Amino acid sequence: MPAKSRYDLGKEGETVAADYLRECGLKILDRNFRCPLGEIDLIAKDGKTIIFVEVRSRRADSFWSPEESLTAPKFRRITKAALWYLKRQGAADAFMRFDVVAVRWTGEKPEISWIVNAFQPR
Repeated sequence: MPAKSRYDLGKEGETVAADYLRECGLKILDRNFRCPLGEIDLIAKDGKTIIFVEVRSRRADSFWSPEESLTAPKFRRITKAALWYLKRQGAADAFMRFDVVAVRWTGEKPEISWIVNAFQPR
């Protein structure tokens, strides 16, 4: 069986992350949200808090961990897209949080790490 492409691995990681967050009690509001300012992998809700989630997937043999692949410019794009989303939803004053779900593919079943409050808006 051929190795999955980076795109397919990322999409599967997003599905795994969404399922995991649902199992943890969050409601998934949107997936692959795109706007002129950027893209957000998952948007979830926990009580009154809107959570913007960046999903990072890597193969087990990757040199960098999923978490290490995040950069300051990526955080800024996510923040801008999140503010755009909230404004469009009429929820500009909503409680919000930025999380990261790291998915490391070690075989058929991935290892999942959920980093709550992974970064502050920039």
